[in-house]
Amino acid sequence: MRAARLTPVSDPQDPRLAPYRAVRERDLVGREGRFVVEGEVVLRLALARGRFALESVLLVPARAAALADALARLPEDVPVYCAEPSVMAAVAGFPIHRGVLAIGLRGEEPDADALLASLPEEALVVALVGLANHDNVGGIFRNAAAFGADAVLLDAETCDPLYRKAIRVSVGAALTVPFARAGGATALVDALERAGIVPLALSPRGREGLGALGADPPRRAALVLGAEGPGLPDAVLARTRTVSIAMAGDFDSLNVAVASGIALHALAGPRLRV
Repeated sequence: MRAARLTPVSDPQDPRLAPYRAVRERDLVGREGRFVVEGEVVLRLALARGRFALESVLLVPARAAALADALARLPEDVPVYCAEPSVMAAVAGFPIHRGVLAIGLRGEEPDADALLASLPEEALVVALVGLANHDNVGGIFRNAAAFGADAVLLDAETCDPLYRKAIRVSVGAALTVPFARAGGATALVDALERAGIVPLALSPRGREGLGALGADPPRRAALVLGAEGPGLPDAVLARTRTVSIAMAGDFDSLNVAVASGIALHALAGPRLRV
């Protein structure tokens, strides 16, 4: 990246840094079509493979040289601001130890039916119902990317995968794996069925063992996951093939992100690299 593209900023009140102001507080109320990228690993992934445009980048001087190759991918009209750590902390409202932030643009919300219709003949989808924990959603997106899922479908109650913490926990996978919302839980199942995708609901009450199912999974399948505690609604379980993960003794509970990794590994089968 040419040094001239770096724009030094020394005033925390500089209006050009307004989208970065009070990061934590604004995470809770929304960002008017924007989201925050944090950390070098996530920024590199966003620039190399991300589906969203970046509006600007904010770095501390010590990180600029190391990121020069990645920042060279930016369009010429995307500013790269450079500020001392104290200035960045004053703007964000807390110390940004990684010294790397960027503002992304959400764009138009994708249509669930259109997304599912675009998937290949052999497809693996992850469907989330009622997940309100950003760490779990981020972890599931990370697993979806790791095991080659083609898309993630969210119901109306599942939290935003473009929330800053969810993006960070996903190690950027929330910026690369296509996703869409499909209304309520039953509407989500409806959308999968319209697309010819078999919904497989993961539950301790599952009627089929994951191990046996993984030996011959449907060519177009969706792993349906519910929130920890309540799990999936009975109305969803009644309409879907239900699967369970075998566990020792009387223990029947796993963190939902961990469970998603186990199940996706089993369902991905030949998709995975040897």
